[in-house]
Amino acid sequence: MALPVTQGKSTQLSDAWDYKGRPADATKTGGWISAAMILGVEACERLTTMGIAVNLVTYLTGVMHLGNAISANTVTNFLGTSFMLCLLGGFLADTFLGRYLTVAIFTSVQAIGVTILTISVVIPTLRPPSCTVGSPACIQATASQLGVLDLALYLTALGTGGLKSSVSGLGSDQFNDSNKEERTQMTKFFSWFFFFISIGTLLAVTVLVYIEDNIGRQWGYGICACAIVIGLFVFLAGTRRYRFKKLVGSPLTQVAAVLVAAWRKRRRELPSDSSELFNVDDLTDPGTKKKKQNLPHTKEFRVLDKAAIKDEDITKINKWELSTLTDVEEVKMVMRMLPIWATTIMFWTVYAQMTTFSVSQATTMDRHIGKSFQIPPASLTVFFVGTILITVPVYDRVIVPIAGRLLHKPQGLTPLQRIGVGLVFSVFAMVAAALTEIKRLHVVRDNGLVNNPDAQIPLTVFWLIPQFLFVGAGEAFTYIGQLDFFLRECPKGMKTMSTGLFLSTLSLGFFVSSILVTVVHKVTIKRPWLADDLNRGRLYNFYWLLAIISALNFLVYLVFARGYVYKQNRLAQEGYDELEEEEGPSCH
Repeated sequence: MALPVTQGKSTQLSDAWDYKGRPADATKTGGWISAAMILGVEACERLTTMGIAVNLVTYLTGVMHLGNAISANTVTNFLGTSFMLCLLGGFLADTFLGRYLTVAIFTSVQAIGVTILTISVVIPTLRPPSCTVGSPACIQATASQLGVLDLALYLTALGTGGLKSSVSGLGSDQFNDSNKEERTQMTKFFSWFFFFISIGTLLAVTVLVYIEDNIGRQWGYGICACAIVIGLFVFLAGTRRYRFKKLVGSPLTQVAAVLVAAWRKRRRELPSDSSELFNVDDLTDPGTKKKKQNLPHTKEFRVLDKAAIKDEDITKINKWELSTLTDVEEVKMVMRMLPIWATTIMFWTVYAQMTTFSVSQATTMDRHIGKSFQIPPASLTVFFVGTILITVPVYDRVIVPIAGRLLHKPQGLTPLQRIGVGLVFSVFAMVAAALTEIKRLHVVRDNGLVNNPDAQIPLTVFWLIPQFLFVGAGEAFTYIGQLDFFLRECPKGMKTMSTGLFLSTLSLGFFVSSILVTVVHKVTIKRPWLADDLNRGRLYNFYWLLAIISALNFLVYLVFARGYVYKQNRLAQEGYDELEEEEGPSCH
């Protein structure tokens, strides 16, 4: 698309368009007004998703009369699906829809899901009759009632995943990266993005949870539905002011093309000289050449090099049959990140316990502050969120200067070191959780409450705070470390996919939790660890199991982390400068 030439200093941007497909005018589009509307929809999304997720386990056990194990799996599957669908949303945004349409469509889907959830809470026939928990008269929700609930939850998850995949990228599109002033504003945008995420989460775990537990679940979910609809309207209201970027295609296609081409040529012999392989210099399209920069050939994963074996006739290039060596090396970069990716999944399995069994523990304990006010069980998450908000500035103000002096690294800990610290905290969290559950069961037995599941245990809920604090501090290190690592180490042009790869660790962490809960529940069915009545269970054994697995996972992580060479160092060793990045950062 040819851009018009104007006299004098042009305000038209060369790489952005307005809603009518015309070159965007920098004075009339983008900037903070557009970014604020995008931040608004993200705040509403986080308020809605967390308002449902953090208190869902109490609804499933108390209203739908499901067991603790089934309820925990429902929550983790819901959250896991929402993060996994970020990959789908990112693919659609990059390849077909663009970020704006992706956000608009999937926000609408989320609004529909939350509306169905609200209706399911209001209509009596969509839930079983109320009863005393643990009573023989309690009837579990029927298949049709659970079907409506699942429909609502997974529509919400679909909307969350699609929105989350594109909202931060669309926000960064509102600032011109080639303009120094707007580039500074873009950095501030990501700070505000994290702030709005935190505000949405705080409102969810305090105000919304209190409304759901004390005024009515229908009011809490109704507010969620109204919030996401308002967020959608605010977002659509900014359409005329947004800057739009052209579709660039999904990097998943490049990865798939290299793998397919290498498989097709799996029986071919590699040339002894890598210069004989097809590379960027062999391309005939000048535009494609400009987008690619030669990368040094590496000897790892040499089987992938077969994708670049030249055919006799290369006048017509099919990417599914022939890839450039640079494309192959970019896929190798992704492959090198996979061991780190795999060993960070376990942290999010530990994280999942904070929204499931930790909430179930809290429901049995003394939650009073003073004589009248009682903390909702799910509101303990506020300590978790608060720890994150405290840890980040403490790291910047305290740990970074100390690390600079002791390790001679002015930037503080490396991304892999930060992840390692977070993994250690996850082990401490499960140890603290196990010890607290042992203490809780001692109080249960000492007070003769083993056969009274509805009784409030005379043990303050604040005994649970350490496990929330450890996981909160761990997330501050792990999340930021992962985000930095995956964005820093990914190939040029693959930041969307790399961010999706990072978010998939959250998703898989929740799914691993579901698998572990299912297996443990079946194996220990005669002497249940995860009993529907926690007073008769051995939840502490499950926490010990997670602590052991997390510790072993940390040791494996150390092996991979110590052997990992950062991209910048690897390129420097080969005499290459760090590649220029054209994309802004991405944050979810």
